[in-house]
Amino acid sequence: MLFTTLKTPEELEDVSDLEEDHEVRSHTSVQTEGKTDRAKMTQLPEAEKEKIAEQVADFKKVKSKLDAEIEIWDDTSNDIIVLAKKMCMIMMEMTDFTRGKGPLKHTTDVIYAAKMISESGSRMDALARQIANQCPDPSCKQDLLAYLEQIKFYSHQLKICSQVKAEIQNLGGELIMSALDSVTSLIQAAKNLMNAVVQTVKMSYIASTKIIRIQSPTGPRHPVVMWRMKAPAKKPLIKREKPEETYAAVRRGSAKKKIHPVQVMSEFRGRQVY
Repeated sequence: MLFTTLKTPEELEDVSDLEEDHEVRSHTSVQTEGKTDRAKMTQLPEAEKEKIAEQVADFKKVKSKLDAEIEIWDDTSNDIIVLAKKMCMIMMEMTDFTRGKGPLKHTTDVIYAAKMISESGSRMDALARQIANQCPDPSCKQDLLAYLEQIKFYSHQLKICSQVKAEIQNLGGELIMSALDSVTSLIQAAKNLMNAVVQTVKMSYIASTKIIRIQSPTGPRHPVVMWRMKAPAKKPLIKREKPEETYAAVRRGSAKKKIHPVQVMSEFRGRQVY
């Protein structure tokens, strides 16, 4: 039986992502044998790696916006938030692949990941479209439908760009690995899609607040999703001190300066009495 130790995120960044002997599985990974396309990404010229890193940094800025938008909502009764989180996670795996990291090993894994994103986008479209159809505000409805069209467009674009692959090129008689164009297109498509998801989540909430809850012949109309704020993390009423801190406090309190009786008497006799 093979046992593996759990690694911290930092260790995964530095070590396990590039090991060929250890299989890193993901819900989007469908191929694991042979030399990986992910490993080839580490053989790109340093100039290409720097440009890819810049693209990924821009992508992460958009991801931070999505995180800020969805982390305030309880996702137990809100499938729009669930789908947004899922799409974000898969897109992060795709961008990690372009840096030779993460669970996706082959181009086929990236293609499959893009397919999963497209499916999640279709499900989000179905939910948000119901909200748009119930929204009485024409302007709000139009904006939401426009963002849904963006999700559909950029999901399709991401599927096209998912054929990312490092290829050997002959530049000036020297054979080098190159993948800059395909990688840049993939990250840009992911960034655009992430932006569209951010705006869709925002506008879905706004549209939901404008829907009038009316009684219909078949009964009350139920909301498509529930927008509940996430409960704040519970904090202890009393701060528990660490044992070593308590011990140190006791030691400090119990340590008193000892003064010799002869010194006390000499100081007393030296005082002037008025």
